[in-house]
Amino acid sequence: MRLVFYTGKGGVGKTTTAAATAAHAAALGHRTLVLSADPAHSLGDVLGVALDTKTTEPVVVAKRLSALEVDARATLDPHWGAIRDYLVSLFRHQGIEDVIADELALLPGAEEVAALLAVEEAAHAGDYDLCIVDCAPTGSTLRLVTLPEIASRTLRLLLRVQRAVSAVVSPVARAVVPVPLPGPDVFRDIDQLLYKRLATLREMLLSAETSIRIVVTPERMVIDEALRAHTDLALFELRCDAVVMNRLLPPAAASEAFFEGWGRWQEERLTEVSELFAPLPVLQAQLAPDEVVGASALAAHGALMFAGADPAAVLCDAPRLRFPRDKRGYRVELPLPHARSDALDVAKLDDTLLVRTGNRRRAIPLPRKLAQLSLASAKLEAGMLIVRLAPAADGAR
Repeated sequence: MRLVFYTGKGGVGKTTTAAATAAHAAALGHRTLVLSADPAHSLGDVLGVALDTKTTEPVVVAKRLSALEVDARATLDPHWGAIRDYLVSLFRHQGIEDVIADELALLPGAEEVAALLAVEEAAHAGDYDLCIVDCAPTGSTLRLVTLPEIASRTLRLLLRVQRAVSAVVSPVARAVVPVPLPGPDVFRDIDQLLYKRLATLREMLLSAETSIRIVVTPERMVIDEALRAHTDLALFELRCDAVVMNRLLPPAAASEAFFEGWGRWQEERLTEVSELFAPLPVLQAQLAPDEVVGASALAAHGALMFAGADPAAVLCDAPRLRFPRDKRGYRVELPLPHARSDALDVAKLDDTLLVRTGNRRRAIPLPRKLAQLSLASAKLEAGMLIVRLAPAADGAR
C-alpha cells in the first residue's frame, strides 16, 4: 500500500491538501483512505461528512474514497489495556480522581502511536491502494514519524531493567508495599508494543512505498520551518517526494492593481522554494473562488494541483543513507539538506554513529564491519554528510 504523509506549519492548509489528494486519487481509480492524525480533527468538515472518532472503522465518503479520524483511546485500547489499567490503579492509590487518572494513564505520544497503528491495520486489511495521512503541525509530525525508532531504543533498555527488578522484588514487595505493582500482563503488553509493533511501524515508514509531502505558503516564516523539517526528516531517513505551495493567487487576481505587489512577491517565493528544495517537485495550489468542501470540489482542486501527475506516484526518488567504499576505505553518506555545519555534531560510540543537527539527534547503528572502525573525519558537502571511517591507527593520524 502506498503511504503519503502531509505535514507543514499550522494553518497552511494541510487538511484540505491531503483531502484533495485523496479525492483526486479516488477519482483516478485508486482505492484510497484519508486518515487524520491531528488531535484537532477537521477532516470531516473538509469532506462534508460526519466522522465518528470513537470508531476505528473508516467511513465511505465517495466511490473508492474512505476517511477516518483516529481516536487514540479507541485505537490503543487493544495494545495498551493492561498497562493502562495498572497505571489507573497506581494513580487512584495516590488519591487522584478516576476521570483524571484515566486521562493520565494514556500512553505518552498516544496520538502518534494510534495514527501509525491505524495506518498499519489499513495496510494489512488490503482494502486500499493508497493511504493519505493528514498530520498535525510539523513538530507533532516529526514525533509521529520518528517515534518508532526513538521509543523502541529508549524504552527497550528501561523495560529490561524494570522487568529484572520486578522479578526479584515484586513477590516480596506485594506483601509489604501498599502501592500497586505491575504484573506479567503489563510486561506482556509492553513487550508486544515495543518489540513487535514499533519495529513493524519503523519498517513501514522506511519503505520505498512511503513518502512525506511538505505544505507551505509563500511566507518567510512558513518556508523557514519547512526547511528545518526537511533536514530533520532526512536525518531519520524519511523520504520527502514533493513540496506543495498552497494559497497562491490566481493569475487573474495577481494582475489586479491591488494585488500586483503580492503577485510579484509570491513569484519570488515560488522560485526560491523551487531552488531550495530541488530536486523535489513543487506542486502549486491556487486559492479557489469558494470554500473547497466535499469530495467533488476536493477532487477538482486536487486535479489542478497535480496538473496531470499521479497523486499516488512517488514524485521524486531522493537519496537515502548509504555505506559505500572507495580506495580510501568506508564512509557513511547521509543526506542532510539545508543543514548547517555550525549546528552539526558527529561522534562514534561503540557500534553507533551519533548525529545531531539543531535540536534533533539520531543514533545510527553501523554494519558490523564498520562498527570496528574509528571515526576519521566528517564534513558537510552540498547537503550531504560524509563521514569517513578507518582503522584506529589510520583514524588517529
